[in-house]
Amino acid sequence: MRVTPFEIRVPQPTLDDLRNRLERVRWADEIEDDGWDHGTGGPYLKALVEHWLTRFDWRQQEEALNRFSHFRADVDGFGVHFIHERGRGERPLPIVLTHGYPDSFVRFLKIIPMLSDPQAHGGDAADAFDVVVPSMPGYGFSDKPARDGFTFRTGNLWHTLMTEALGYQQYAAHGGDWGSTVTEQLARSHGRSLVGVHLTDVPFWHLFQRPRDPSRAERAFFDRNDKWIPKEGAYALIQGTRPYSLARALNDSPAGLAAWIVDKFHRWSDCDGRIETRFSKDELLANIMIYWATETIGSAFLPYYDFTSSGPLTWMAEAVKQWTGSSDVPAAFAIFPKDISQPPREWAERFFDVQRWTQMPSGGHFAAMEEPELLVEDIRAFFRPLRARAALGDSEAVGAAPKTAASRAT
Repeated sequence: MRVTPFEIRVPQPTLDDLRNRLERVRWADEIEDDGWDHGTGGPYLKALVEHWLTRFDWRQQEEALNRFSHFRADVDGFGVHFIHERGRGERPLPIVLTHGYPDSFVRFLKIIPMLSDPQAHGGDAADAFDVVVPSMPGYGFSDKPARDGFTFRTGNLWHTLMTEALGYQQYAAHGGDWGSTVTEQLARSHGRSLVGVHLTDVPFWHLFQRPRDPSRAERAFFDRNDKWIPKEGAYALIQGTRPYSLARALNDSPAGLAAWIVDKFHRWSDCDGRIETRFSKDELLANIMIYWATETIGSAFLPYYDFTSSGPLTWMAEAVKQWTGSSDVPAAFAIFPKDISQPPREWAERFFDVQRWTQMPSGGHFAAMEEPELLVEDIRAFFRPLRARAALGDSEAVGAAPKTAASRAT
């Protein structure tokens, strides 16, 4: 399986074209004193675009991104981009981190060094991880799916990446948003290889499986979601039913793309309406640039379409996987108070073997960016007693020691 080093290098004509578009933004009218009630605030968006034009340095951001070890792997004919940072410790535990929407692999940039080199960040070297951060199919520098339904294959893709491309026999997994769905796919279909899973939410699709005997906390959870969907969840309905109608507009307008993405960082984070208390303009624009430079906003919508339009055969196959379940894989949940979903523990326990449940004091949907220290400490604490399982799996494996991506590069 071919693994090759990868460097992020956006062509200069792409950056020149971006500047020309930003210089010619046609601003929409808006009512007075709107704030963010109707979507991304106009004054803030104008300030962000001005920063993009005059102070944001993509080449500097590119240099910072390239300090991480990037690779591309041909996994069953599909190109996957990923970061692979080797841990600094006696026996690092491999972990795959999966992002969601509307972020990218940049969601995890703050926590990669903390997980791979804990001693350099106030921790214990015994808690070191080999960190693998792939770009979801259709996101960033991974390939774009050529057909519908690819989201249901991502867990298998990640398993092949971890076991065949990188040589790990046992590994851990973490994710949120779409990342929690993919992490659950790993637990359900590849449980023998999973040391444990750590999530920041219960995958949303379980809301379609409401029980006949909900607890009081579950009923309250369902009621909150029913109220949230018509007011805040319309974006998912659009992306799940007419993804390309919207994507064609956003792919043509950098200001429009920024407005669509930044709205979610404002609404879903623990910022109390002041977005830059959580994210700098440069952080927001670095993430937006991943979408713009790779022209992937349309393909990033496809997971929503997959879940909205899949037929009975797909859901029957998913039901079979659920019956086999992920109950043998230890699971932990870190619930951040301003995330868009606030499930009770008993809801998670219907689908997972919950061994750790942490109600965080602060943070929102983008936990790895908002509260990296809290998230990292919870990941370390959960996997600390589970590392022996990974050590046993590696010692029983043919060839034993996992290979680095660099050692497999050809």
